[in-house]
Formats: sequence, C-alpha cells, structure tokens
Amino acid sequence: MARCGILSAGNMLVDHVHQIAHWPQPGWLVEIERSERATGGAPLNVLLTLARMQIGLPLAAIGLIGCDADGDYLLQMLAQHQVDHRWVQRSAQAMTSMTQVMTEPGGQRTFFHAPGANRSLDLAAFDCVNSEHKIFHLGYLLLLDSLDRPDEEFGTRSARLLARMQQRGYHTSLDLVSRQGDPRYRPLVLPALRWLDYLVINELEAGEFTGLVLRAADGRLQQHLMAPAAEQLMAEGVRRRVVIHCPEGAYGLERSGAARWQPSWHLNAAEIVGSVGAGDAFCAGVLYASHEDWQLEDTLQLAHTCARFNLRCANAIDGARPLPELMAYIRQQQPVG
Repeated sequence: MARCGILSAGNMLVDHVHQIAHWPQPGWLVEIERSERATGGAPLNVLLTLARMQIGLPLAAIGLIGCDADGDYLLQMLAQHQVDHRWVQRSAQAMTSMTQVMTEPGGQRTFFHAPGANRSLDLAAFDCVNSEHKIFHLGYLLLLDSLDRPDEEFGTRSARLLARMQQRGYHTSLDLVSRQGDPRYRPLVLPALRWLDYLVINELEAGEFTGLVLRAADGRLQQHLMAPAAEQLMAEGVRRRVVIHCPEGAYGLERSGAARWQPSWHLNAAEIVGSVGAGDAFCAGVLYASHEDWQLEDTLQLAHTCARFNLRCANAIDGARPLPELMAYIRQQQPVG
C-alpha cells in the first residue's frame, strides 16, 4: 500500500497575545486591553495549516505537553482539525511550553518564553511510531534541548531520530529556528542533513549554516548567493529538495539539478496583519506539493501563496485557505520569474 499523509513532530506551544497601550517603566502598571490565545510551534502550525487547506491527507502530530489548561487547549485544537494526536504525550513534571506576547499599538512585540515540556521531548517518544504516513517533518532544531544533545554514532540525537524515521520508510523534512550568531548551527544541523529528503529554511538560517551573507548589512537580499547556499546544503546530503525562502522570494534546488528562483507574490504593506507562522505556512505548501510530487515551480508558487494568505491574519493559522482557493489565486497571477 502506498504511503499517504504527513506526520509532524517537535515544538508545541501556546501563544498568549496581549494588547497593551504602551510598555511601562520599571515598577509601574499598564493594563492589558485585549488578550487572545493561539497555537504555535512547527508541528501545530504546519498541521493545522494543512488541515485548513482541506487537502484530504491523513495528518498526525508527535509532541510533549503538560497536564494543564494550555495542554488541554492544544489537544482540543488538534481534535477540532481532525489531526491524529495519539502520539502527543503529557508530562506531569513540566508545563506546556508557552509564550507571553506583549503587543504595543505600533506593532512592537515583546516575548517572554517558557520552554516547558518541549525541552524533554526525546527519542523514546518515537519508539512506537511506525505509521503509513509518507512524510515526517521535524521542527525546530536548536529549540529541542533533548534532541539537540550529542550522539556518539550519529552526531546528534535529532540525526539519530531522522535516520530512524527514514529507515522506517518516511520521507524526512526539517526546519530550524532563527538565532543570529548561534555557534550551534553547524554542529547541531550538519549531522541531520544526510538523513533528510527535504530541507525548508529561511535565508537567515541558511546564512548561519553556510557562512554566506545572504542579507547584506543594509538589509538587501544577496540573491546571487542563494544558489551556492542551496548547493552547499544539498552537498551535505539532502536527498531530494532544498528550499531557501525569504520575503522577496524562494530558491529551490532538487537532487536532479533542477533549480528555480520564484519571486513572492506582491502584497501591499497595508494588507500585512502579522508574520507569525509565515515560514511554517510556506513549509506546509512545500510539504503538500512534495507529497504530491509536484514540479519545483508549482511547489514554490503554492508555498508562496500559503505564506501570502498567512500574512493577512494575526496568528499562525487563521489565514490558511482551502486548496482550491489557493490554486484559483495562483491562476490569476501574471507569470513571473
């Protein structure tokens, strides 16, 4: 029987977003004017985006959450979107990972993050996972403390996990977290690349890993360096596709040698409500198109469309639209690239 569906694992958290009139001076009080709660983290953002796209594929999550109200909320959201959560375990020793986000009227945001149970997600959580899903997606390295630890044979425990899942028959995919100047990029990511089928990262992450300056000090994209960055990542062992995305566009490279720069769709600044989860929305598009064996151009166009609609909403998933609507939007665009 042919494999079908997408399984995603890694950081699961709740964002508590609060609107405040201004940031107070030390020792002073400011009132919270409005609050909302939203899901966050790679597996939730990717899976719930795919669910809202109504793609008709089996979707499943793997993660570790606390025995608390935030954990209850995450399970409710997965159930509401019909995402299989049998492998989402609960810890009595750690709280569900969460972020308190303070948002000022001008859009400036301040984050207070509690890693919680995500720190303890480890190889044992995957021992009984042997489903018929086609793709296994893991995110985010550099934020999964237990899986980021060294491994004598594979280099890191995350590399051992990806090797194990690939050996079980999954196509494997990886996403990273953006941390400028983090010296752990190469030692923690390099061992994983040889066990990957798909790598989908942004230009800042690709620059940190390859050492290439993809965005100049004045903010301009060094587009001519996107191809050598992707080639360097592919040379480290990625088996099928490397995609590097940024606000201006995306560069995709396949093991066959096929390559393409695909500009982003135009979006007026006034239309952008928020950028939370835009990279995960882009990744969801790549994963679906890769699952369906789409050509590189079509893959990048769908990924850009997923990201475009994400930018029009404040949280990570409310902008997701059904696949027919996304495809109709693509057909309306003028050819680019």
